[in-house]
Amino acid sequence: MKKRADFQKVRETGRSKAGRFLVLSTLEESSLPHLMVAFITTKKSGKAHDRVLLRRRFRAIIQHHLHEMIQPLRYIVTIARYNSLQASYAELEQDWVKQAIRLGILPVTAKLPDASPKPIS
Repeated sequence: MKKRADFQKVRETGRSKAGRFLVLSTLEESSLPHLMVAFITTKKSGKAHDRVLLRRRFRAIIQHHLHEMIQPLRYIVTIARYNSLQASYAELEQDWVKQAIRLGILPVTAKLPDASPKPIS
């Protein structure tokens, strides 16, 4: 998504849920050729390299859960909150999946990732 009109359409007619580290918005659109994804990382999220890191993490999360999506023809907008940089990848993924289930992007049976730190052996 690159056009302001697309963001406005998702904002006005779509649904959104706020989590601890992100806000997830979605709008089903059957006329789309494929899934349309956008990430918003403002300067409140951190410096440029920090915002790039967040976008990479969000992109990896979506790629990881793409095969589980119920209706892949939709707009998805992920907005990073000010504290998202302090979250680990696992915490971001858990928050994204939780909001995706609440919005109906992922089925209720989708497994929430474990955000607890793994012991070093």
